Amino acid sequence: MDLQIDPDHLKVLPHHQYITPDAIAPSTVAPSPIDQFRTWFEEAVEGGKVQEPEAMSLSTSTPEGIPSSRMVLFKELDHRGFVFFTNYTSRKSQEILANPHAALVFYWREVHRSVRVVGRVEKFSQEESAEYFHSRPVGSQLGAWASKQSSVVKDGEVHERLKRLEQKFGQDVPLPEFWGGWRVVPNEVEFWIGKPSRLHDRVRYLRVPASTDDNPEWKIERLAP
Repeated sequence: MDLQIDPDHLKVLPHHQYITPDAIAPSTVAPSPIDQFRTWFEEAVEGGKVQEPEAMSLSTSTPEGIPSSRMVLFKELDHRGFVFFTNYTSRKSQEILANPHAALVFYWREVHRSVRVVGRVEKFSQEESAEYFHSRPVGSQLGAWASKQSSVVKDGEVHERLKRLEQKFGQDVPLPEFWGGWRVVPNEVEFWIGKPSRLHDRVRYLRVPASTDDNPEWKIERLAP
């Protein structure tokens, strides 16, 4: 990628072409987007080319429709949807509580693939959150307690709080009541493969409205690039 840089202007010059033998079509994908995602994610991990394949963009919005996005880590996939963990007092969680819908984007640049998810958000159970929390390194468990996520802090404040928590909890760190998982239950999932001349392959799953969360039915369509 090249740049044109002027004192008050920055311009990205023509992008490189995507060159990949991969292809995707409604007739070749799995009947369920959950199964299709599992296949792609396993390939992204096992292929060894993709750096941090679990990184995803999470977009939420206020009830007034003001959006915000940030990068988070995808942690679990079950038959209902996509799970991540965070502080329940953070901006993202507060927006989810007020407007329980979100969008996710995975972008695996190294293999020219992307997955986009739109859906309703539901809270993970405390038991499920505790199981994951206690699988984390102790330092990460203490960090969850130390950081009042998205709040304004002074320099050094978080680290001072961390020192006090280390003395208080030691190696036996309980699950904070303000921390846990969210699950995005999809009603739309798109799989994308980059192709030359921007003629990308795009396949979208739309959930059939009458189907249930535990046994959803899907309409599968090709989208124009």
